[in-house]
Amino acid sequence: MKQILSIELGSTRIKSLLIDEHANELAKGSYEWENELIDGLWCYSLEDAIHGLQESFADLVRNYAQPIRRPDAIGISGMMHGYLVLDREDRQLAPFRTWRNTNTPRAAEELSQLFSFNVPLRWSVAQYYQSVLDGLDHVKDIAFMTTLAGYIHYRLTGKKVLGINDASGMFPVRDGDYDQTHLLAFNRLLAQHGIHTDFYSLLPTVLLAGEAAGTLTEEGARLLDPSGILEAGIPLCPPEGDMGTGMIATGSVRARTAQISSGTSANLTVVLEHPLTHYYPEIDVIATPDGLPCAMLHANNCTTEINEWVNLFSEVLDLFGATYDKASLFTRLFELSASSSSDLGGLVAYNLLAGEPLAKTEHGAPMVVRAPSGEMTLANFMAAQIYSAIATLSLGMDILKSEGIGIDSVIAHGGYYKTPLIGQRATSALLDAPITVMASASEGGAFGMALLALYSLHPDVPLACFLDGVFSHLERSVVMADEEEKEKWKSFMKSYTALLPSECNAAIAMHKQTASNQ
Repeated sequence: MKQILSIELGSTRIKSLLIDEHANELAKGSYEWENELIDGLWCYSLEDAIHGLQESFADLVRNYAQPIRRPDAIGISGMMHGYLVLDREDRQLAPFRTWRNTNTPRAAEELSQLFSFNVPLRWSVAQYYQSVLDGLDHVKDIAFMTTLAGYIHYRLTGKKVLGINDASGMFPVRDGDYDQTHLLAFNRLLAQHGIHTDFYSLLPTVLLAGEAAGTLTEEGARLLDPSGILEAGIPLCPPEGDMGTGMIATGSVRARTAQISSGTSANLTVVLEHPLTHYYPEIDVIATPDGLPCAMLHANNCTTEINEWVNLFSEVLDLFGATYDKASLFTRLFELSASSSSDLGGLVAYNLLAGEPLAKTEHGAPMVVRAPSGEMTLANFMAAQIYSAIATLSLGMDILKSEGIGIDSVIAHGGYYKTPLIGQRATSALLDAPITVMASASEGGAFGMALLALYSLHPDVPLACFLDGVFSHLERSVVMADEEEKEKWKSFMKSYTALLPSECNAAIAMHKQTASNQ
């Protein structure tokens, strides 16, 4: 029996997964972590990343109940984008900024105009260029830029490489590498600011799914497994971003297929059958792990606000000494939302803890608004929160429709879909399409990365065909929203859109108030 190991550094959990050659789960482990605000920017500690990597793997080993010495392949995935820069001695030059930051509007706008290509606020090149514009002293010392997955892979193998999906969130890609025309234009722009380094030299080498990406070094083995049991020499596949692993976890790599991932953030990715005719600030153009172009809608905020409210309800239950299971509480509250009224009792919720480019706001301020005559019931409240988690994605859907982008199938994954049917129905109402959830939905990213590692053992098979074989035996649930659900969604979005300017103003006011109190 083969052993395939994947480790995914997500936004709230670092997850380890072990599967066999048939993609059956053998064991899993996890470690919870969180980002923090440093000088107004969302950051993660790389020391925490290494510690979480070790703890997650150790948890996996405990759950497997036997030593793990030499898996047949390993894959590392992580959050895309962000700003992670090292000098020539591999010293970290600045806190690792995450995808969640919205401090780069000038850089993103200038680069988008320069390339005639949408460069989102969170992309690595936007973070880098904003540092140039801000005159940050460390820029002159940067010798290597990468993503979180690329950094961990580098620590494990010594190879400065990156899968093309993750790379496409650092800098635009074309024909299997970074876009050379855009690189030349960017180098000329940097020279105007006194930066004469070839930007290409700072970036990791781009690899496609199935290509060799190095082997686990002795130092890397001890980093991952301080107990000394894990052996060196294990091959690693190209490290990938969470968008790419989401595509793989759902088998969505052919043209006209789509996948939606809904957890701490929400992302809708559609594999394109033809290029977009224009570039749009609302739409990212990235790549599948085997290099096909995709259109992606990204929302910085999704389920975090739901989690906060469930924690509050937990406090109420604790106050009365109630005995309950936290997972069951989530399930019961989600299921209760199905009995909400047709207009959700006039309730509108905004889940924006962080800034949200799709909503055109740089700052977050979660908010609940209700009509004075509305019904303030728990069912209506939960429905409003569940809808709000994915509402901003709808703000970009009309653009894809106007471009004639067709979608034949949508597969969903992430914690939002852990409770059966509820998240599927809401998403189906948003997209007006049937939504498929597979048995692996809540562990999508780690599972997708494990499949990429498994695929590295079969690189001569087309990726789509390989995935067809994997998913042919998996359980799945297909849901299409009924007319009642669609009308609820339309009613909610009508109010959501009408009151969105008030939410944005509240976010600005809250940001100013917070700043004045510091």
